[in-house]
Amino acid sequence: MLAKRIIPCLDVKDGRVVKGKNFEGLKDVDDPVKLAAYYSDCGADELVFYDITASSDGRKLFTDVLRRVAQNVFIPLTVGGGINSLDDFDRVLKCGADKVSVNSGAIANPALIHSAAEKYGDQCVVLSMDVKRVGGQFKVFSHGGRYETELNAVEWARFGQANGAGEIVVNSIDTDGVKGGFDLEMLNALCGVVTIPVIASGGAGGINHFIELFKNTNADAGLGASIFHYGETNIKQLKTALNEAGIEVRL
Repeated sequence: MLAKRIIPCLDVKDGRVVKGKNFEGLKDVDDPVKLAAYYSDCGADELVFYDITASSDGRKLFTDVLRRVAQNVFIPLTVGGGINSLDDFDRVLKCGADKVSVNSGAIANPALIHSAAEKYGDQCVVLSMDVKRVGGQFKVFSHGGRYETELNAVEWARFGQANGAGEIVVNSIDTDGVKGGFDLEMLNALCGVVTIPVIASGGAGGINHFIELFKNTNADAGLGASIFHYGETNIKQLKTALNEAGIEVRL
């Protein structure tokens, strides 16, 4: 059995890490380079860097901040935000990313998933999905959760795997920043239709939420932001607790 991964997430806007609730009410947190170095040193398995307004602003990802972050981390780095073409993949990989997360760009051009996987390998392509309950269905949203699409999240996950995505990140808009626990129902619905790794995002508020996640779903990793940014949970303590609960992690 593969060890479960703990992944801090840096949501970056205007060169600063920010955090909100249900994708709204963003507040300034810290310098991304400083936080990235801290997480790299304190036991995080990987790190995610999202330029969260690149798609909604209709611009390319800010590579100057990304380069400085990449220079200060020694764990796998996934980067997303404004990824709309193979040129965008190439640009962020050359800045130091190990994996590229595509969301709105894949919704606009689904063929991008296959093209990127063919050129860079499945292990490089991460399909990120912002998902919310609408009329009893799990619907996919684009542009940082601003626009509802016609896509059903379960079918979109199936499509992503079939076209070469190596991982899927499930961002639950319903639980984002609420700190009431991961969206287990949503995660089980999506984990049940794919065999590639699924990363759970949205809702982490304490150590028990990660234990519940790994005990009750097949998620391969738990992603957190404010729970780590504000020092509410220490990653080493979290991993120790997971290990004591019988969940395999890298200590």
